[in-house]
Amino acid sequence: MAVGDVFSAKASKAQDAYLDIQPASGQECVIHTIYHEAECELYLSDGATEFLFDSDATGGAWYGLSLHVTNSLYVRIKQKNADAKEVGYDGIETKAAS
Repeated sequence: MAVGDVFSAKASKAQDAYLDIQPASGQECVIHTIYHEAECELYLSDGATEFLFDSDATGGAWYGLSLHVTNSLYVRIKQKNADAKEVGYDGIETKAAS
């Protein structure tokens, strides 16, 4: 990936499973939108510890975000619905791996 490229993913996740928004080592990205088909939670993680910083009890999206993520400090989307549901995100790469 190069600086300015879209950084995005989506996946179907089971209950209490995570989709990590974690760039490769050396990359940095800014996340603009997080999408969720059902209830979910957002965590900030350094790989050793994490904390819940937001949640939504319905489906929808968080728009207009400026979440700066790296390989060592990243966001985790935890899907909370009893059935497998889609979650995803999009943003921009701001630093390429050297």
